[in-house]
Amino acid sequence: MVKAVAGTAREVRAYHPFSKLNALLAEVPPGPSPAPDGAPVALQIGEPQNDPPAWIDDRVAGHGGWNRYPPPRGTEAYRAACHGWLARRYPRGAQLVDPETQILPVPGTREGLFFAALAARRPGRDVVLLPNPFYHVYAGAAVAAEMTPVFVPATEATGFQPAYEALDAATLNRAALAYLNSPSNPQGSVADAERLRDMIALARRHDFVLALDECYADIHAGTTPPGGLDAAAELGAELANVLVFHSLSKRSSAPGLRCGFVAGDRAWLDALDATLRVGGAGVPLPILNAGTALWGDDDHAARNRERYDAAFAAAERALGERVARPAAGFFLWLDVGDSEAAAVRLWREAGIRVLPGAYMSVPDDDGANPGAAHIRVALVHEPAFLEPVLARLGAVLWGDGTGAAHA
Repeated sequence: MVKAVAGTAREVRAYHPFSKLNALLAEVPPGPSPAPDGAPVALQIGEPQNDPPAWIDDRVAGHGGWNRYPPPRGTEAYRAACHGWLARRYPRGAQLVDPETQILPVPGTREGLFFAALAARRPGRDVVLLPNPFYHVYAGAAVAAEMTPVFVPATEATGFQPAYEALDAATLNRAALAYLNSPSNPQGSVADAERLRDMIALARRHDFVLALDECYADIHAGTTPPGGLDAAAELGAELANVLVFHSLSKRSSAPGLRCGFVAGDRAWLDALDATLRVGGAGVPLPILNAGTALWGDDDHAARNRERYDAAFAAAERALGERVARPAAGFFLWLDVGDSEAAAVRLWREAGIRVLPGAYMSVPDDDGANPGAAHIRVALVHEPAFLEPVLARLGAVLWGDGTGAAHA
């Protein structure tokens, strides 16, 4: 058995890390930053600072359709573009996906993942499984759906992936939904194909929805992460109990576009579709038009990977052996001993804003918080900008570069 812990907070905002960070730093004046203008530097949020392809502006402005409600199932062209990308990226799994009935547009993975918990609630199923540390939407969605979030360790000991299979059968049989994030936020770990197959099989044995959050799938360090659709194809010719979430926010540096999709189990997609219709979380026609073009173009995603490769190289030059390049994603997960203290020090002394790992995780029953010793640093700025900023971060946290702790 694993040392899972059931969440007790019953307010969505209790799991919002940025509200906690704002409160932590509210009375702390920022110091002069290493930015050229001395302005504070935001490294706390995974918001790409480079622009998406310029032509998406024409795709949005030239389309029209703002006088119409978003079509719940999107457009045929958008679904075809999503399926085309799946076929290039996950050729085996894409064969299981009917673009007419098994692809659902969503305004980014975050919204889809949130509404998935609302759609998954049913009699006798009142538990949501999620990793610890976790993306805050998972816990917030569980609370909004009036279910209990069960936090399962996702630490170095488990390869930064949650071992749901080690939970007791009673908990698994109460699960409505389980979130699996690969590549993961914040650690950048990747679940291998065997792990994905095992998780799909577990979901089917205990009849819960497996929500595979793959929004960082196109940002990786050379080895393409496997996906849930291909894993399902290896198990047979169906997508039962599987929903896979993808987005243009990271792949295309377009978080403001709010455009993504879900693919998978037709029955659960229908349930999610119905829930989205009630909540009004559709994707407008001009956005779908831009998204159609972005899913059809892989060149800009390849350039994005090159940019993040350069960002990690800058981090390695600035911080040396303290940087362990993750398999995917664009975050550093740095061991600093006390994440809250480190965040305050960086803000006060260097105007650098980072996210305490303690705010991305909850303590277990013994009081141990798996994220408390780490900070998450988003490498979203240009590499040339990042290198002096990270060098300053290292100087504040670890002294003069000799490894001595900063007083």
